[in-house]
Amino acid sequence: MTSILHRLRHASILLLGLCCALAGPASAHEFWMMPQPFSVAPNGVTHLSLNVGEYFNGDVIAFSTQYVAAFHHYGLGFDHDLLGHVATTPTVGEFKVRLEKPGTHMFSYDSHPNRITLEAGKFHAYLHDEGMDEIVKQREAANIGSTPARERYRRYVKTLVEVGGKSDATFAVHTGQRFEIVPIDNPLTAGVGDTLHFTLLFEQKPLANALVKAWYLHDDQTVMIRARTDAAGKFATNLPYAGTWMLSVVHMIPTTDSTEDDWDSLWGNLTFSLKQKRVR
Repeated sequence: MTSILHRLRHASILLLGLCCALAGPASAHEFWMMPQPFSVAPNGVTHLSLNVGEYFNGDVIAFSTQYVAAFHHYGLGFDHDLLGHVATTPTVGEFKVRLEKPGTHMFSYDSHPNRITLEAGKFHAYLHDEGMDEIVKQREAANIGSTPARERYRRYVKTLVEVGGKSDATFAVHTGQRFEIVPIDNPLTAGVGDTLHFTLLFEQKPLANALVKAWYLHDDQTVMIRARTDAAGKFATNLPYAGTWMLSVVHMIPTTDSTEDDWDSLWGNLTFSLKQKRVR
């Protein structure tokens, strides 16, 4: 039975990898925060970088106030606002942070808004790839299905870091970001094959029927697993490899406060490192 399950699981991964490859031109650019390393000793240092790219491959951008609108550090019993420590010069680099207390540490980042205009075909392909075909239907119903789309987008990302081999409830803290992936199960104590549950929140309320993608680089190939949130904004995923995982999701709403934009998109993201075996 174990052998059969292994073969089935392997087949599903290959299929998802094929789907990912076929989706190339329609794919949007993910944005994530990456700590190096994910685990440090007490009083150790990790370096946080901001990354943008496709299929969990990307380029590092400047960790500066040019991009950073909000930046927080969470731990057991504290929430530190780090925005005042972020560089003001737009140079490519990392944010160095020393972590003194053992346990789980979480960092959250909100971006400033950016804008892009896409011709109808590319916009609809990207919407389809991100599971938002209802936006295509709305455009067609309004007789604007063939017109370019003006999009204003913001990023809401988080990452988890472990200090001293210890873990606590910080992983489940609600940051209050406008768009947020919140773990229900602790990703830092889980192991390969465990089912992990999460909640997706938009403006602090559960968001239903959103497409969430889990990304992993395996032998220089990108593995991508899809899940949909239920009516309570919850989703579950079973991650088959140890190491660095990224969860990404996009939500889009009509713009109501600007004549320069048609749509507001919100990009949620969470990164963490999964262990080979569950911590008991």
